[in-house]
Amino acid sequence: MRFLGIIAGSLLLASCVASTAETLDVNEALEYCGNQIDRTLRQLGRDSMDYTMMPRNIASTDSVWHCRKTTCDEWCAGFWPGVLWYEYEVTGDENIRSEAEKFTSSLEYLSKTPAFDHDLGFLMFCSYGNGYRLTQNPKFKEVILATADTLATLYNPNVGTILSWPRNVEMLGGHNTIMDNMINLEMLFWAAKNGGDHRLYDIAVKHAETTMAHHFRPDYSCYHVAVYDPETGAFLKGMTHQGYADDSMWARGQAWAIYGYTMVYRETRDPKFLDFACKVTDVYLNRLPEDYVPYWDFDDPSIPNAPRDASAAGVVASALLELQGYCQGELRDTYKNAAVKMLTSLSSDSYRSGDKRASFLDHSVGHMPAGSEIDASIIYADYYYLEALLRLKKLNQANDVLATL
Repeated sequence: MRFLGIIAGSLLLASCVASTAETLDVNEALEYCGNQIDRTLRQLGRDSMDYTMMPRNIASTDSVWHCRKTTCDEWCAGFWPGVLWYEYEVTGDENIRSEAEKFTSSLEYLSKTPAFDHDLGFLMFCSYGNGYRLTQNPKFKEVILATADTLATLYNPNVGTILSWPRNVEMLGGHNTIMDNMINLEMLFWAAKNGGDHRLYDIAVKHAETTMAHHFRPDYSCYHVAVYDPETGAFLKGMTHQGYADDSMWARGQAWAIYGYTMVYRETRDPKFLDFACKVTDVYLNRLPEDYVPYWDFDDPSIPNAPRDASAAGVVASALLELQGYCQGELRDTYKNAAVKMLTSLSSDSYRSGDKRASFLDHSVGHMPAGSEIDASIIYADYYYLEALLRLKKLNQANDVLATL
């Protein structure tokens, strides 16, 4: 989601408008996204829509969305409803709102189902969370609160983190927590502020602290997976599941860390989390290629012939547009300028799907070691790209207001 932390301070940002922003037409980019959304809805068959089938990916050799059923193990099912909610925010189009509500409602059963894994935040806060933010529908709030309680059942107090993959405990050798799980903490923070048990806040903070202590190397790059003894809480090992190697910097994993710790600072205002968010950001920015879109893993030996990951760029661009609002002076400018460079590249013909596909972006990587979704269009890349564009539009509007004072 995720405008919650940036809006309050956005009127203070007039001094950091970067000259690079002039190369990116945010309104044109948003219009492009709207056109692609309309193409997708037509492709899904407006009058005979199956609202339980969510767009997931389009192979580089294909032109049609591959859709997946909204099952508990389909972790990406919340992103398409989230895209529609963001489009409703842009346009105010009631037809888009209606579609968003219908796709969102197909996920309600997850609030009443035992937790399959940690991905409930992705599934329910991108969909129901955005829906509630824009409509204040009390039913949406009820669903989010119930889902937050369900997610909390995966928390192990001996370890201090949420178990990410119950199904993989034996395979990975213990209580496993993946970096992606940082994003799901936002739903716990929100629930604690909106009628849920304060314990949800405590769980989210402890998870972030434990992850900060064990999930990162001395240079602040992260492991994908941290494994703990479920009884003693002892940290056993850091490893990868989707990256190149256990000791490599998987681009999307580092992106989740940047986004996650920025959000945790917003929710706690604890300076240690802001400091940490900056540290995990800087190691990422310092290793980017010229166009600011990372290779799928920064340590793939086949670079510069390795695939890029537009999804990681979208996640980080959105995170930086929030993070810069918590920083001062040169650091604020650095993060804002980097976000604009990322969005400028993603909005170019090099990364846009354009007429080839109804997705927003090409050139993302899902699970390279498994040979899955390589150099593909993937729905979460589109979600975070649209979110980042909306954040930049709001920031620019705030700057315009200040310029008239």
